[in-house]
Amino acid sequence: MEHLLPRIKTLAAEAAADTVALRQHLHAHPELSFEEFQTAAFVREQLEKLGLQPQTVATTGLVVLIEGQNPHKRTVALRADMDALPIQEKNDVAYRSQNPGVMHACGHDVHTSSLLGTARILSELRTEFEGTVKLIFQPGEELLPGGASLMIQEGVLENPAPASILGQHVFPLLPAGKVGLRAGRYMASTDELYLTVRGKGGHGAMPEQNLDPVLVAAHIIVAAQQIVSRRANPKLPSVLSFGKVIANGATNVIPNEVYIEGTFRTLNEAWREEAHGHLRKLVEGLAESMGAVCELEIRRGYPYLENEPALTARTRAAAEEYLGADNVVELDQWMAAEDFAYYSQVTNACFYRLGTRAADGRFAASVHTPTFDIDSKALEVGPGLMAWLTLRELAQ
Repeated sequence: MEHLLPRIKTLAAEAAADTVALRQHLHAHPELSFEEFQTAAFVREQLEKLGLQPQTVATTGLVVLIEGQNPHKRTVALRADMDALPIQEKNDVAYRSQNPGVMHACGHDVHTSSLLGTARILSELRTEFEGTVKLIFQPGEELLPGGASLMIQEGVLENPAPASILGQHVFPLLPAGKVGLRAGRYMASTDELYLTVRGKGGHGAMPEQNLDPVLVAAHIIVAAQQIVSRRANPKLPSVLSFGKVIANGATNVIPNEVYIEGTFRTLNEAWREEAHGHLRKLVEGLAESMGAVCELEIRRGYPYLENEPALTARTRAAAEEYLGADNVVELDQWMAAEDFAYYSQVTNACFYRLGTRAADGRFAASVHTPTFDIDSKALEVGPGLMAWLTLRELAQ
């Protein structure tokens, strides 16, 4: 197996310019979640050029097999997501988004082009390994219920069932050439909160004649924090944030209702369920005690993401072989959410981070911002590394 490492690096270097071109095409033509029709068609075309036969899953998703020798011996799955975000790009580059208000600001164009590069490398090497590689190109990571959940429902982890699944995500805090991993619980579950507080509006100069929902909403926002500060185990990460409050009155007008949106995140499913109950009881009870009515909708989102420890240890060791130990770093827990978590609830999974910042500090803008971009060096590192990780895992 070791003799393939330099060959993979050579193949990744030879394909790098093409991989960059694929990424730039995808970046210029972003599509929103579950609308990735042209993206899927483009990905299909690239896979068919490699002699592969992709199948459609979950409307705009694709799955394709690369079979080596003895294909039934073991299967490893690799996943990339394809959707973009509703963000207006501010980068002044030749490959900037041509779709107003839509941008690949989370690096899914990188993930997709990188996996296409991996497919190219593994297709070249199919006589050199045993087992099957299942490539998953997934829609809708950014929008509930998450494309991963739909693809799993449609059997993407069956026939053949993978022994493990790998995924990568861009990470502008790390320079290109480095990757980060963390075993165990890595990313948080996410739930969307929608509250409506109803009272009785009226003139701001006569509050005694009204039932002020703004005041009630303010008490709810403050009091709800005790769920994290006093109900949660302090050793268990939890986040409760309210990011949108609409009280559509005026300087002298108390509105009839206040609308609030927020998020709750944690790393434990049992506590997640318990916290939902505490939150519902608190907001409804507090509103009632103040004479108002509160309606709370909790839209259940992605579960927490678990990196299986043994698989992650093997992935770390293989990454050190490919990149050198100095270029593989330990990650902190991250309270963002990823629908790759659904895969991690079904099979052994490892989700790692791919450095994308330039050595001179360029391309440091965070994901989900209008100036996000990457050092193209990452598009030589990513495909080759994933190919090496895959072959190492197939050899288990």
